[in-house]
Amino acid sequence: METMRDWLSHRVRASPDETALVRAATGESWTFAELDGLVEETAGRLAALGVEPGDHLGTVLGPRVEYVALIHAAMRLGVTLVPMGDALTVPELREQVETADVTALVCDAETEAVAADVADAAAAPVVSVDDPTTDDAVRLSAVPPDLVTPASWSFEDVQLLLFTSGTTGDPKAVKLTTGNLLASAVASVFRLGFDPEDRWLVTLSLHHMGGIAPVLRMPLYGMTVVLREEFDAGGAADDVDRFDVTAVSLVPTMLRRMLDSRGTLDSSLRTVLLGGAPAPRELVARCRDYSVPVYPTYGMTETASQMATATPEEAFEHAGTVGRPLFWTDVTVVGEDGERLPPGETGEFVVDGPTVSPGYYGNPAATDEAFGERGLRTGDVGYVDDGGRLYVLNRVDDRIITGGENVDPGEVADVLRSHPDVRDVAVVGVPDDEWGERVSALVVPAGDVLDRTALVAFARERLAGFKIPRLVAVADELPRTVSGTVKRDAVRELLADREVERSDEATERGARGAEPDDDAEPAPSESDGEGAGERADERVTDGTNAGAETEDDEQADDADTDAETVDSTEDADRPSDSNADP
Repeated sequence: METMRDWLSHRVRASPDETALVRAATGESWTFAELDGLVEETAGRLAALGVEPGDHLGTVLGPRVEYVALIHAAMRLGVTLVPMGDALTVPELREQVETADVTALVCDAETEAVAADVADAAAAPVVSVDDPTTDDAVRLSAVPPDLVTPASWSFEDVQLLLFTSGTTGDPKAVKLTTGNLLASAVASVFRLGFDPEDRWLVTLSLHHMGGIAPVLRMPLYGMTVVLREEFDAGGAADDVDRFDVTAVSLVPTMLRRMLDSRGTLDSSLRTVLLGGAPAPRELVARCRDYSVPVYPTYGMTETASQMATATPEEAFEHAGTVGRPLFWTDVTVVGEDGERLPPGETGEFVVDGPTVSPGYYGNPAATDEAFGERGLRTGDVGYVDDGGRLYVLNRVDDRIITGGENVDPGEVADVLRSHPDVRDVAVVGVPDDEWGERVSALVVPAGDVLDRTALVAFARERLAGFKIPRLVAVADELPRTVSGTVKRDAVRELLADREVERSDEATERGARGAEPDDDAEPAPSESDGEGAGERADERVTDGTNAGAETEDDEQADDADTDAETVDSTEDADRPSDSNADP
């Protein structure tokens, strides 16, 4: 069986004096030789604490230099690393620790209390990279290190257990082998290009693939990682200039905020890997106009990061695409019967290749459900065009059934997002007594005002009547998970609450004998002409008056399109917690 040592031990022999790591906050830097020394000490201290090859080493701390050392120390020791979110609650962390059979837990001062609570129940020792605040943790740097013999890894050995974001169902621990991670690194560099002078800015959390991937690939490529310990839009944009950054991984919200803060990004950039959520067309167009080399990507934890990636030329010429599959990766579009669909037809993506995980740790039922003859069922709906480019629309279980008709929310969102006044949008089904579900949209406007009547008319020209959103609400931001994916349950709850409010208002008016509402305004029609958008944030619009009727508008005619401003930011994760799988 072919084996290898940890990748850093190979790199330090090849280029010991090249810069490996820069801490953005201070400008401190470490050569590969210096980083190797830090990793050797870290591995030795963990070994002295009883951590052995084959153990599952949990980490629950924010991005920092010690975390980078832990990632490589785990490989040197021969232990499986289990990165977990530093913002998890005690019940959430306990579930992950137990699911992954964590044998030791590394924390910092911010997470020590939660880690100690969880580790006590799981009988796992707690080690802190900071001065412990309780007697429940041991300070790592206070432990004299043992001598460590670098472990050997085969392609089949599980190097990481990474938890899925858990947008649907319980989070699962994804097994990623050394072979998965190596194949992903090679395929990625084939698509993005290689430059040994690359300096990759890491702004994403290290407990998700988008953040940990550059740290793992650093010794393979011989590149420098510039580590930002928390996301700040202006600061991250300035880091690109300050440290001559050539590459960065971001989710769309982060990139937009960076552009908002500085207008554009420094010309040193050759790669902006954009993933974790669909890239709004307005954002891609903005990158084109300001010469930002954006690479929209589609990836999953289960595929060790990228699955398909579009070059800037593809992204600019083929709006909405995430590009072609990476080298060695096969993506098939299948129908409900599991059979392959031709280009242009919408179905579920199934992916196969050396980057695909062997399954979920300790969960054979979930593994059997997700992995089949053609490969991994992604749960994502989309299509492939005649040129082999992928377009991702939505999740399989996001499909809306309204009045017996199937509606793909991704199709509706794609149409709404193409309107110049829409920056971003999420489309979901809201329960409805008559139709089963009502197509509803939460819209983030591109400017201060959104004319919903014009938006509905725009949609009606491009969509069948039963696909037209019956409820259109406005928010400053879409609620998202830490990986940048829209929290569809949160969106649905916000829109459902608005439906309940409207129902209650109607009931109250009925109880008063349907007396007129002095503040009400007639629903605008096509004849509104000038000024139609002046009170767009206040009025209720009637989608049925926005265009000519067709036979499939029968359902649309039975319900007004309601427009309301809602606050979705309370449940939204902040950019400092955001992460992608690029």
